[in-house]
Amino acid sequence: MTHLILLRHGQSEWNEKNLFTGWMNPGLTADGEREAVTAGRTLAEHGLLPSVAYTSLLRRTISTASLLLAAMNRDWIPVRRSWRLNGQHYGALQGMDKDQAIARFGERQIRLWRRSFDNAPPPAPDSMQRDLFGDPRYAMLPPDVRPRAESLREVTQRLLPYWYDVIVPDLLAHGSVLVVAHGNTLRALVKYLDGIPDEKVGELEIPNGIPLVYELDEDLRASGGCYLTAS
Repeated sequence: MTHLILLRHGQSEWNEKNLFTGWMNPGLTADGEREAVTAGRTLAEHGLLPSVAYTSLLRRTISTASLLLAAMNRDWIPVRRSWRLNGQHYGALQGMDKDQAIARFGERQIRLWRRSFDNAPPPAPDSMQRDLFGDPRYAMLPPDVRPRAESLREVTQRLLPYWYDVIVPDLLAHGSVLVVAHGNTLRALVKYLDGIPDEKVGELEIPNGIPLVYELDEDLRASGGCYLTAS
């Protein structure tokens, strides 16, 4: 069996402050760091030792993967990073307090932007885009693929090429890989793996810091994911 290990990063500073994060780049809280270490120890207890790891280009996934791999004495394995694993771009909502956003736009509209498959938030203003894409980590990203806001469908569209072109070949070559990403990026991948209908994806939640493990057969068909908790 091939093992695909999925992990949402540990609690970030903006998770703690109840802010929309998206492509913004806060670090982990102390609790988030502990979640990463616990996840690494849990995977080691279950004998799930990845040979390759993946993160987004954002600090909270990079730090989570580093702490996790060190906790299981696997910090020497290759780690690949890609913008295609970044979280959902929340457009003009990025940096906004979630309760204030609900007061402004209404709870139903915020839920559509956060949980539906086809609804993107309002686009980011020009000033936010200039600051974001002035960052050297995105210097090689063509302007036509730089999002101003994304629906979950659009997250899926930029994620799946990376799944097929990079992650799947590593699964076939190495047998066990770790993907540390964001809540909505992982919702998109789990939706694909589990065949969840568009209208049901709003019910899917991915918790911070708890490994979700899939066993894949020789044709890379998933048998259903299982969350692992520390013993």
